[in-house]
Parts: sequence; structure tokens; C-alpha cells
Amino acid sequence: MLHNVGAISSDRSLTVEEIKNWTVMEPEKVKTNIQKLIETNCIQVYSSGEVKRFYLTVDGIRKVLSMYS
Repeated sequence: MLHNVGAISSDRSLTVEEIKNWTVMEPEKVKTNIQKLIETNCIQVYSSGEVKRFYLTVDGIRKVLSMYS
């Protein structure tokens, strides 16, 4: 979903609330999935003040694109 909406850099990153709205998932499920993706270096955290935002890393983009090849 991050790839599809263009969240591929810190200036285009999304909050948990925004990701929840795009995916129609419960916030706790979003947080669990985000943690797994951080651990595999697929997404990066960008902190803007107290707000955490998330975006796809180069490794994450590669993983997404490999699904289509």
C-alpha cells in the first residue's frame, strides 16, 4: 500500500492513522505490521516532532517490485 500511494520518501511518509485509513485495518494490526517491516528494513521511520511517519525504503521498493516480476 505504501508503494501504491507513493510513500517512498520522508516528505511523502504516512502516519499510522493515515495507513489505517488506506488499509482499513485496526491500528494495532497496522502497528504490528509496521514493526515487522521495520525489522526487515522495508520501511523507515521519520519523526516529525512527536509524530512518527513511515515510508518505503529502497529495499522495500525492491521487494514490492519483485512481487510483480
